[in-house]
Amino acid sequence: MVDATGRTTVAADYFQGYSVVGIIAVIGVLFVAVAFGAGRLLRPVVPTPEKLLTYECGVDPVGEGWAHTQVRYYVYAFLYVIFAVDSIFLFPWATIFAAPGFGGVTLVEMFIFLGFLAVGLLYAWKKGVLEWT
Repeated sequence: MVDATGRTTVAADYFQGYSVVGIIAVIGVLFVAVAFGAGRLLRPVVPTPEKLLTYECGVDPVGEGWAHTQVRYYVYAFLYVIFAVDSIFLFPWATIFAAPGFGGVTLVEMFIFLGFLAVGLLYAWKKGVLEWT
């Protein structure tokens, strides 16, 4: 923008970039709102007792809604996720490690990362989490 003296204002140029982002965000929100509204208006609504019944894995619900589960299954799943994420970080590290000039630094960083994971695994082992009894 040009002010009264003929100079362009830096603030106007700066906020013009944000106005584009704001307009795109508003258009995105409107698009989602219109899609949800159209879905609500166009779908058939025929509630029956069978549709309102809780359905899980093809088994009809019997008894109360509370069930006892073993926490160890979640712990094993959590440990799997931790080591899966670790393996995801190992592949890019291996490619960077081969690049010239990155060998020593990336090697130290990876050993620090693996050290944190090893301390967590050692803690879980000391607490007896990894025992299947």
